[in-house]
Amino acid sequence: MINNYVVSGGSGFIGSHLVDKLIDENNNVIVIDNNSNNREPIINSKAKYYSIDISDFKKVDELSKILENCKGIFHCSALIDVQESINIPSVYELNNTMGTLNLLQAAVKANVKKFVYSSSAAVYGNTDDIPISEQNPISPISPYGSQKYYGEIMCKVFSKLYGIETCSLRYFNAFGERQKISGAYATVIGIFKYQIQNNLPITITGDGEQRRDFIYVKDLANANYLSMLCKKQFYGEVFNIGYGKSFSINQIASFFNAEKKYIPAVKEPRESLADISRAKKILDWHPSMKVDEWIIKNL
Repeated sequence: MINNYVVSGGSGFIGSHLVDKLIDENNNVIVIDNNSNNREPIINSKAKYYSIDISDFKKVDELSKILENCKGIFHCSALIDVQESINIPSVYELNNTMGTLNLLQAAVKANVKKFVYSSSAAVYGNTDDIPISEQNPISPISPYGSQKYYGEIMCKVFSKLYGIETCSLRYFNAFGERQKISGAYATVIGIFKYQIQNNLPITITGDGEQRRDFIYVKDLANANYLSMLCKKQFYGEVFNIGYGKSFSINQIASFFNAEKKYIPAVKEPRESLADISRAKKILDWHPSMKVDEWIIKNL
């Protein structure tokens, strides 16, 4: 049976991999994306694309018509740069908060059964409780982290009010093919790659001993897919999606074997490390690619 799915943000880094995964599994895919991340859209010729700003409340009725006969929605669209969210919080608030709320409203109007939301480990903020489980206190230190948590809350509220199944996936640090390598939204690995390509030293913020749990983008796509297929009914459940192993930024830099340059620290958590036991048990999801292996293969 061929199912219809919608992916918001489906022409971006993570969303495009999810679109490919869904099409590879013989599904029909509709992408909603206004390409606000200032990069060339990543297009799969087998998907149907709509350019709509979902943060515009006036678009809810238009969205609901697009969502008709859709089995599920993957909400991947967001502005994602933590530091930028600190600099221009109102822009992020409109895009990330209202975009999620409007898409949930459209999903209810269209009688969509399931909504999988891309959240973030940024909801945890700084914590000494490592590894981080889904029961850890929520304490974001950026507007971006706060907005992602609000999206989780709205998913749970809409489940209670309207019976739509929802779950939230808290992504740790994504990497992989198609990651941006410069400008806003570039990943640390992408930035390092860009700097090496341009004969620049690798720039490391602070002392470089901050640690991150890096998760492969195709593993993220698979986590979304398994969340949608899971027979268990979700009414606001959350899952950590990381590898379950952390690396310092100095370690990541060492894999590139290039000159290093240390620059002033920025506001960021000191360490993130995901407890992924819940995703493994309930979703039967397991990460497949470790960051050091990927870097070595792609140097």
